[in-house]
Amino acid sequence: MKNQYSRTITACFTGYIVQAVVNNFVPLLFLTFQKSYGIPLSQITLLVTFNFGIQLLVDLLSVGFVDRIGYRASMIIAHVLSAAGLILLTILPEALPSPFAGILTAVMIYAVGGGLLEVLVSPVVEACPSDNKEKAMSMLHSFYCWGHVGVVLLSTLFFRIFGIGNWKILAAVWALIPIVNAFAFAKVPMASLMEEGEQGLKLGELFRIRIFWVLLIMMVCAGASEQAVSQWASTFAEQGLGISKTMGDLAGPMAFAVLMGASRAFYGKYGDRINLDRFMIYSSCLCMLSYLGISLLPVPQLSLAACAVCGLSVGIMWPGTFSKASAALPKGGTAMFALLALGGDVGCSGGPTLVGMVSSALGDNLQRGILAGVVFPALLLAGIVGITKAKA
Repeated sequence: MKNQYSRTITACFTGYIVQAVVNNFVPLLFLTFQKSYGIPLSQITLLVTFNFGIQLLVDLLSVGFVDRIGYRASMIIAHVLSAAGLILLTILPEALPSPFAGILTAVMIYAVGGGLLEVLVSPVVEACPSDNKEKAMSMLHSFYCWGHVGVVLLSTLFFRIFGIGNWKILAAVWALIPIVNAFAFAKVPMASLMEEGEQGLKLGELFRIRIFWVLLIMMVCAGASEQAVSQWASTFAEQGLGISKTMGDLAGPMAFAVLMGASRAFYGKYGDRINLDRFMIYSSCLCMLSYLGISLLPVPQLSLAACAVCGLSVGIMWPGTFSKASAALPKGGTAMFALLALGGDVGCSGGPTLVGMVSSALGDNLQRGILAGVVFPALLLAGIVGITKAKA
């Protein structure tokens, strides 16, 4: 019974690679867009905000339609839109009067796909029969990290060999992954989150449950703890060590992503032997120490090493919170997963924003900005401890 769902879980792993592609490929082309189409950098930076803004909206709206049309149809639509956005990225800038409008339209289409994937993939894996769902969830989320690493490394290699002028070919190649995975989701078995005849909790019911609010705050803090360092790691490497952007990307966000993926893969492999609450508590403490190391260590190389350690510490936060929510609220259903994804995305946006605002207020001192971000792992730790005590 369980073995027949191995293909479903593999397709879900690939789904997170698709999300990594749509989130991380276009940022590699920002300077190319600026030079090729004459788009000012102020407009180009809106692409990231627009992408995650659309995904936030999809997180919210998905509560109303995913259960109606079903998870299989929703998964296929998510992959088709992801592929369509990547393909249209190669067509619309020249086809429309404004190249920026063309790029923005393509980003909007694949952002809807990416937002749907974020809502759908975790509950589909959660519904699959398995001996240890926490292990499966952690391994699942590690594939986003490996996808991120793969997109950056393979794209950089392609640009080095064939030239960045051929980026449209690479965009079409990346689009093949969601196309193939859409066909996979048309065939793989799909389990239901609910027992036959049961319905998931409605929004109003969820909002009346105290532990849901604790879990939602934990999810916001998980996203913020991760992205507050990840989004600024390259800038920090360039400022602190005076190295090139390419080396900054490798030493900063790349090392962060590799260690975050390693943490998730480790728990995915050995999670049946590890207490999740304890692992999350230790990880939160390590995260706080890494924030303090980034902010207070006087040697830039040690501060950069603390950035990498932060990636290791945040790995379990997002999938661990999903797993704790599934265990605490087994009837949470689509609404719970959608709102948790929404909370995570709010954190992913809010964490870097807080760091940037504090840094700016303190004379562009990035270390002090990151120090302010220690509030996120501290709140997450408080949430874990509170839930653990409530269970006892």
